[in-house]
Amino acid sequence: MNYVLALLLPPLSILLTGRPILSIVVFLVWVPAIIFSGGLTHPMFILLAWILIYQSGEERRTRRIERAWRDED
Repeated sequence: MNYVLALLLPPLSILLTGRPILSIVVFLVWVPAIIFSGGLTHPMFILLAWILIYQSGEERRTRRIERAWRDED
C-alpha cells in the first residue's frame, strides 16, 4: 500500500516509513519542484520513496533475524 501512496504523495509515504525529518525536507523540495517543473521531477521523488520503503522493510527483516538468532542462543 505504501508503494501506491508513493506514486501520489512521496513525502507522506516517506513519513510513514519512519523518517519524519527526511519527509519534511523532501516536502520542502517537492512542492516547488512540482510547481516550477510541471511535474517532470515527480518520478525522482517516487523513486526515492520506493527505495526508502524497500530499505525500511529490509531493516525490519534484519532485526527480526537478529532477534531470532539471539533467542536461539
